[in-house]
Amino acid sequence: MSLIRLSSVSHTFSTATGPLPVLDSLDLSINEGEFTAVVGPSGCGKSTLTRLIAGLLIPDEGEVWLHGERVVSPRSTVGMAFQNPVLLEWRSILKNVMLPLEIVSSGMPAKEQEQRARYLLSLVGLEGFEDKRPSELSGGMRQRASLCRSLVHKPDVVILDEPFGALDAFTREDLWQTMHSLREQEPFTALLITHDLRESVFLADQVIVLSGRPAHAQHVLDVDIPGKRTLEDLYTQKATEMLAELRQQIQIAQGKTAVTP
Repeated sequence: MSLIRLSSVSHTFSTATGPLPVLDSLDLSINEGEFTAVVGPSGCGKSTLTRLIAGLLIPDEGEVWLHGERVVSPRSTVGMAFQNPVLLEWRSILKNVMLPLEIVSSGMPAKEQEQRARYLLSLVGLEGFEDKRPSELSGGMRQRASLCRSLVHKPDVVILDEPFGALDAFTREDLWQTMHSLREQEPFTALLITHDLRESVFLADQVIVLSGRPAHAQHVLDVDIPGKRTLEDLYTQKATEMLAELRQQIQIAQGKTAVTP
């Protein structure tokens, strides 16, 4: 059953130079428990897509559905993590992770809320850093805390808008593996926006390639890497072929390669 469904979604922004069509008749479906990555040319509407699913934007045309309900307003059952962790310096890491529980009614007693935050921090290797301030942690550690914050209130879906884009290659790969560990312990449905094709293949069950603006779903790749993934999987013949397929689709979206009949 589809947890997230977009049906013929179109959206246009008003700018000083006139209307800017961003999405055009976009159809998209994500099943419960599935990890979907979205890639495409810069400016094609990937972040707009996340705002529509979260209910922060309402499409000009078409419909967005979450758990069988049409999305017409912000959804508290959506967790979000961004490229910038946006942690509050005056709060400890533990209190930063617990912030959504102060905003969203979770039904959890106060003691259980703290236990859950501590549990998530332990899953991502931050046990012992609960009382530190954000400035006392590295960029990768802050991003780990941000991931915990996005999951702490047990959302229906987690939106990840380029959360690893500003990190160095080694830290980024380390966090990819952390994401797999989180999914094993805390199964969730995820939508990842990324420019990194290797990241999309390593993390996702399916990769959706958006066309150039105004964007539609140009191509869908089912990632065929069974079992627990390791970084070595990215160097197999199968992964190489999938990455080549995605690169070709990006070139088509950019207008650099003609569509093969």
